[in-house]
Amino acid sequence: MIAWQFSEYTPKGEGSIFDQLLELFQELLIHTSGDVTEALSWLTQLDKEYQITSDDYGMGDFIQDLIDKGYIQPQDGQNPGFTPSAKMEIAMRQKALEDIFGQLKKSKRGNHSTTYGGRGDERAPELRPYEFGDSLDKLAISETIKNAQINNGIDEFQLTHQDLEVHETFYQSQMSTVLMIDISHSMILYGEDRITPAKKVAMALSELITTRYPKDTLDIIVFGNDAWQIQIKDLPYLQVGPYHTNTVAGLELAMDILRRRRNPNKQIFMITDGKPTCIKKGKKYYKNSFGIDRMILNRTLNLATKCRKLDVPITTFMIARDPYLVQFVQQFTQANNGKAFYSSLKGLGEFIFMDYKNNKRKRHR
Repeated sequence: MIAWQFSEYTPKGEGSIFDQLLELFQELLIHTSGDVTEALSWLTQLDKEYQITSDDYGMGDFIQDLIDKGYIQPQDGQNPGFTPSAKMEIAMRQKALEDIFGQLKKSKRGNHSTTYGGRGDERAPELRPYEFGDSLDKLAISETIKNAQINNGIDEFQLTHQDLEVHETFYQSQMSTVLMIDISHSMILYGEDRITPAKKVAMALSELITTRYPKDTLDIIVFGNDAWQIQIKDLPYLQVGPYHTNTVAGLELAMDILRRRRNPNKQIFMITDGKPTCIKKGKKYYKNSFGIDRMILNRTLNLATKCRKLDVPITTFMIARDPYLVQFVQQFTQANNGKAFYSSLKGLGEFIFMDYKNNKRKRHR
């Protein structure tokens, strides 16, 4: 008997309007650092200009759907308005992953395999004869029984160790990554919004690691005058402050975090748009925004060299192409023996993805 499952009827076009508005709303939430009221205000203006809604489905319906579907929730306390829910934060990370790393659809889901075979933790399709010490949970049952039948016949069936075959296994590489995000004032200087693409890349990378590579660790830090650690859920709400660029503080915190990770495979990603302009001397800040300051430069290069000696590569993504900034990055990369990319904002995410995978494989050859 054929059974049919019915759902609530949705008029034609209504669902697609919600999806279009939701996609725009998610983008606006990142731009407004999670300000739902401001994002809805911008979305309303866009609707007036481009007529996204219809006579049957308006902005009021969209807002109510956001509430009903659990994408926004009332603010705590007596403050009016709404805040993004955990469901919305996950949806924004998934969207960032799709936008930036969409090519992952064609790849396998799983961790990063090494070239080392033996008693690993990832089963491969290849088979090999059983060796003393192999775990029996890797036993290839069908092939083993088949071998026993061929070698001993059905009438006098018996199983010997010569009949045993096991699945080949490979060790899985694990990587501990620290992502450093520059939130100095220059990230919005001269009318250029560089922080929003940086946030989107960080969200996509965090979603990539937590879903595709669950054995890996990811720590995220931001740096301005100082550096501090943030959670993945905080990424959409990052804001640029009236800060200088204390790259030294960011690197010191990153190294301290990685030092506590027992995993031997470690790396640092740094997204920035400018040279270091600040260090801390005792309890005071030493700042210089004019050119490359030798004292600041030397402290930064010393840390890059220290990371190299600890076998911690640093991949720098520079969102600027000024000659003196390029010169600094070249010196920094040479000191660390790491990698550097001078990317347009549009291509930044793809560079991060490719280098993430390459670093994982390279360190296990």
